[in-house]
Amino acid sequence: MHALKLTQIGNSVGVILPKEVLAILNLGKGDTLYLTTSPDGMRITPHDPVFEDQMQVAREVMKSRRAVLRELAK
Repeated sequence: MHALKLTQIGNSVGVILPKEVLAILNLGKGDTLYLTTSPDGMRITPHDPVFEDQMQVAREVMKSRRAVLRELAK
């Protein structure tokens, strides 16, 4: 567990992420984080949940239309 500190940044409030957390999440300055609601509270993740949903649909289409995609690839 990592405790995060809130700090004043201009007119906003920001969170300072320790180097260890940035390394674990494979993040750097300018990267985007996503805050989502989960059953046990809030979740911060570097993965875009909308993109993940779109990729799941794409995987299902690719699986069901494998023969068509194989022909198109020729």
